[in-house]
Amino acid sequence: MTDRNKMFFYFHNDNETTENLKPLFSLAKEHGFELVENSKHANIIVSIGGDGMFLQAVRKTGFRQDAIYAGITGKDESSLYCDFNLDRFDDLLDSVLRDELEVRRFPIITAQINDGTKFYCLNEVSVQSTIVKTIVIDVFIDDQLFETFRGDGLVVSTPTGSTGYSKSANGAVVDPLIPSIQVSEVASMNNNNYRTLGSSFILNKDRKLRLKLRQEGNVHPIISLDNEAHSIQRIENVVVTMDDKVIKTVKLKNNSFWDRVRRSFL
Repeated sequence: MTDRNKMFFYFHNDNETTENLKPLFSLAKEHGFELVENSKHANIIVSIGGDGMFLQAVRKTGFRQDAIYAGITGKDESSLYCDFNLDRFDDLLDSVLRDELEVRRFPIITAQINDGTKFYCLNEVSVQSTIVKTIVIDVFIDDQLFETFRGDGLVVSTPTGSTGYSKSANGAVVDPLIPSIQVSEVASMNNNNYRTLGSSFILNKDRKLRLKLRQEGNVHPIISLDNEAHSIQRIENVVVTMDDKVIKTVKLKNNSFWDRVRRSFL
């Protein structure tokens, strides 16, 4: 038995779900795992419920650098973060118990809002208008003005986040082995007054991206972190960077990122 033996489950905690998961909890205990009620005491954090639940689990447990995450989906449910499903929970246990655990590392980005608190994102940070009106954003790369955007918003994604909202905004799908930041436009307006690149662009992890929102009248932008809206009423400045922090996940053998992309989209 390895020292990876304290397991925390993150799921919709209602009576019916808890009852349905009891056989899974028992199986984990039979394999020598200790189930803990506080994620801070765990070295393995398991989400149950697909990609959305996995993102919640990572955020709600604080983007733990000293723990390994694993995602479990329901039967025949495709997922880009979850390698395992409820019908084959023993695959996860066997993977964790291996002396040479296969671990996948996903880069994350940091978003600092209004020069205040910094937030981590595994998927993306997006800035959008909440009313039927475009917003204007000055886009700086390493403190140099690159372009002035006018439209519905911008999506700044990680490599794994490139398969989510960014992809729907015509962004590229980026290999997670390339630590990078992708910026994608949402309904940009291009005319004689405003001209943008008109396509997504990808920055090296050492670049600094700054989005400066112009305050033009009754504008009410909203910022979303991994698809969770943040309750800041006045957003003026967002700085996005990437360092060496990663989210470590248990990897099922012969199930690469591109295997999962193929299953999800092709």
